Amino acid sequence: MPLSPTQLLPFLFVVLWSTGFIGARLGLPHIQPLVFLLIRYVAVLCCMLPIALLSRAPWPQSARQWLHIGVSGLLVHGLYLGGVFIAISLGLSAGVASLVVSVQPLLTAIGAGYFLGASVAARQWVGLLLGLAGVALVVSNKLGQEFGALALVPAVVALLAITAGTLYQKKFCPVFDWRTGAIAQFLPTAILTGLAALLTESFQIDWSGELFFALGWLVLVLSIGAVSLLNWLIRHSNAVNVASLFYLVPPCTALFAWLLFDNTLSGLALVGMGLTVWGVYLARK
Repeated sequence: MPLSPTQLLPFLFVVLWSTGFIGARLGLPHIQPLVFLLIRYVAVLCCMLPIALLSRAPWPQSARQWLHIGVSGLLVHGLYLGGVFIAISLGLSAGVASLVVSVQPLLTAIGAGYFLGASVAARQWVGLLLGLAGVALVVSNKLGQEFGALALVPAVVALLAITAGTLYQKKFCPVFDWRTGAIAQFLPTAILTGLAALLTESFQIDWSGELFFALGWLVLVLSIGAVSLLNWLIRHSNAVNVASLFYLVPPCTALFAWLLFDNTLSGLALVGMGLTVWGVYLARK
């Protein structure tokens, strides 16, 4: 029986979110991480503001609603992306960063019980553990790179931020218009990222074709396309189901790296992909 368009949206989200490594890989050699993210956030605002105004999209109705949407944006975008980009710039391999962040579905399942009153079935716990084991196998051949312990700190911050952001948005602001909501999320994120960049970076930029492509890809495909889908999924599904999808990102990213950059796929990675898919199936069944 073919899947409906609505049922295909989670898989579309995974594919789009997984392509974020393209922008990071192409852009970071030419620009500092926070400056990179700042330009990305400002570009998203420049795209979404005229769309929201011309379409007469409904705006948040109260200061409390603006606050909740803004906090969720700071967690899901500012701290999460900032942590990942800084960790990679400090020498943490993409494989290790993926493995650290991939603990998120398990943390989300624990947090969903405490903060949302949600129950997690035994089958879902098994699926979450299988998914984590599968991700570990997928990135196992990339874990040999030496790095300083300092590089792990922003990766752990990113893990905690994406977990807290998912739970926070589900609890306090699950419903908002995707057009005006993007502005409410990215405006405070851009302001705080800009302040952090002013304090820590020199704003030296090597403008190149690769950087322009990376920015365009991250703005249109990730920050507008994938983030809009993430907000829709948080609104229409429970937190554990949404979080479990992030297990599929490292295997999907590995496939893109194999297709686009001739990265090798080991036998363990292929086994891990199958294990991850099976784990997500159990967690979302």
